[in-house]
Order: sequence, then structure tokens, then C-alpha cells
Amino acid sequence: MHEGSALGGEDLERAVRAAGAALTLDAPEAGALVRRLAAPPAERTWGALVTDGGVVLASLSSREPTVGHLDLLAVHPERQGRGIGRELLRAAEDWLRGHGATQARLAGNPPCYAWPGVDVRYTAAACLAESLGYERYHVAWNMTAPLGPGADLSTEADVALLAGQGVAVRRAGDDRDRVAAFVAEHWNERWAWEAANAAGLHYAERDGRVLAFAAWGARPAWFGPMGTAPEARGLGVGRVLLRRCLAEQRAAGQDTAEIGWVGPLRFYARAVGARVERVFWLYRRDLA
Repeated sequence: MHEGSALGGEDLERAVRAAGAALTLDAPEAGALVRRLAAPPAERTWGALVTDGGVVLASLSSREPTVGHLDLLAVHPERQGRGIGRELLRAAEDWLRGHGATQARLAGNPPCYAWPGVDVRYTAAACLAESLGYERYHVAWNMTAPLGPGADLSTEADVALLAGQGVAVRRAGDDRDRVAAFVAEHWNERWAWEAANAAGLHYAERDGRVLAFAAWGARPAWFGPMGTAPEARGLGVGRVLLRRCLAEQRAAGQDTAEIGWVGPLRFYARAVGARVERVFWLYRRDLA
């Protein structure tokens, strides 16, 4: 397996081609996903194996050094049915085992991940996992927010109300590190990395103190994460920041936005008419 920054050149392009052909539900962003997974946080140990027609990427993070993740597994449709997926997965398990992992997971490794787990519609991937002894241990879901011309993403009235309470809403620029530090303080370093690496980052502040944030594009084309400090909850800043991010995604040419790894269904449904659409099974297997 390639390690660290060794994946590049023709191997990277072969990986992009295989992913683009195999990931039919994610084809438009497959290339961006592969490139993002090949540029993870510095603290991450990761490796990749590219063969004719297939690719697997695996990783471990310092926070859970004995838990390995299969970040991406794709076999070109023309090469499927020949055992390539099984060989790639086994090779990744061997690599993880050699780096101290005692468990392998087909589950997202935040903050740099492709999906929470295996989309239930990728039937072949689920069948492969279960045939190799992986167990489902959790379910996650994404919501889809419509971004078409009829989607109401207005914020002007709400921004005016917030201003009356001394709250300003801004798009992060040169102050992105300050917002990321707020995220790390109130949530965790994983979300802070996503905030620092997002395509768009918006935040609210009062008297120079950051109160809330929302990001999009850290995971290509998706919205998230977002959060509001306890002292600012109930002011409506979350709805404003969400809508500002989605408006940017619409301006970037997206017709819809996926809200990844969702917790509060009701909030997103009411704020932007989002609906649950993608469901993921998270798998794990102990490595003997």
C-alpha cells in the first residue's frame, strides 16, 4: 500500500477513474472525494492501494490508534465479479493490522471522510462486508435540502433582528483561525479541522466573541458542521447561518445540498425544508 503523500500521478488518476465509474450515487464528486481523502489531517496515518480497476483507502487517527477505517473501496464496473473488492479489502485490513489496528470499520473517519458508512443502496458493498464477517453496529443518515429557485434561503429580516440584539453575522475570511479556535473550544478538533478547511464558513459574534458557526464544503458538496454556543441558543442564529451557507452552495451551482451525519432532524426540516434521504450502515470487524 502507498502511505502518506505517496499517492499521486497516474495512481491517483487511476483511483479517480475507478471511483468515478463505480460510485454511481456520488459520481459527480468522486474525483474530489479521492483527492480529499488523499490530503487528510496531519495527525492521520493513511494508506492507499490502487490496482487495475480498483482502489481502497484506509486510515487510522491518533485519537483511536487501534481502530482502522476503510475510507473508500471502489471497483470499476468492468472489473467487478472477479474478487478484486475482496482482495483490496483484505489488503487494507493487513495494512491496518500492521499499523496496530485491532478493529476495522467501514465507517467514516472524521473529520476527513467520504460517507458516514455504507450507503444502503450500494448493495454489493454491503454484501461484501457481511460475507467477510463485518457486523452492522450503527445507522446514520443524511438529509437533502432543496436549493432550486423556489427554495427560501432569505436571511435579511432575521439578520436585522439579530443586529438589534447586538449580534453580527459574517463570512469568515482572514479570521478563519479565530472561528476554528472557537469550534475546537466548544466542540472538538475534528469539527475545527472541517471549519478551517471548508469552502465556506459563516459565523455570528457579539462584542467580539464568536457565538455560532456553520460550514460547507469540507466534505465536498455537503453542508456541515454547524453549532451554537449555549449562551446564544434560542436567538435564531443557527437558521441564519445555515441559510447563508446553502445560498452559497446554490450560487456555486448546486441544485441540492446534503446535510451530513444529521442529528436534529426537526431543525433542518423546519429551517430549509430538508428531508431524510440517504441512510448508511456502519460496519466493524475485529482483526485477529
